[in-house]
Amino acid sequence: MRVEMAVNSDPDRFGGEDFARGFPYCRATIEPPALGYNDMLGWIQLVDTDDHEPGFHVDFFEPLGRVPHPFAFFGFAPTLFDSPHATFPDWDFVAHTFLCGMGGKLLEQTEAGRREVRPILGFKWGFTKRGPEIDSFGPEVLAAEDWNRHLGYLRGAFRDWEFPPGFFDHPLP
Repeated sequence: MRVEMAVNSDPDRFGGEDFARGFPYCRATIEPPALGYNDMLGWIQLVDTDDHEPGFHVDFFEPLGRVPHPFAFFGFAPTLFDSPHATFPDWDFVAHTFLCGMGGKLLEQTEAGRREVRPILGFKWGFTKRGPEIDSFGPEVLAAEDWNRHLGYLRGAFRDWEFPPGFFDHPLP
């Protein structure tokens, strides 16, 4: 996995508004030896921001709106990209970003009739904005306990999915 964080100095390049200039962006890429359906992976990003109720919530890919699964990006080698920006004078943005696989075969569900999300790894990143000053942080490695702290929320928000605790092994290079 490779995580790139930098300052957005060219919002047009990323398809953003001009006021995104100066905010950080994050791009996480992977190069798994994907062979088939069992190797599908997805990024789940939970964010805690000042423009929502306190606490972490799933950060959906905004153009698609709310979807029935927790993934922002999904595929054989999905790339996570985020370039959060807002016009608030002060703003805190904290992201817990997890790479996850799915349990079972393509059409297989658990005994409860749900799909299973299997977290593999995670990292934390974000920024604080005070007036024109923006200070970013991360990426910082997250532990399985950090994933486990989100389980109550995830299980309540996505009742058709199962979220086991801990991280799972996956053959990432």
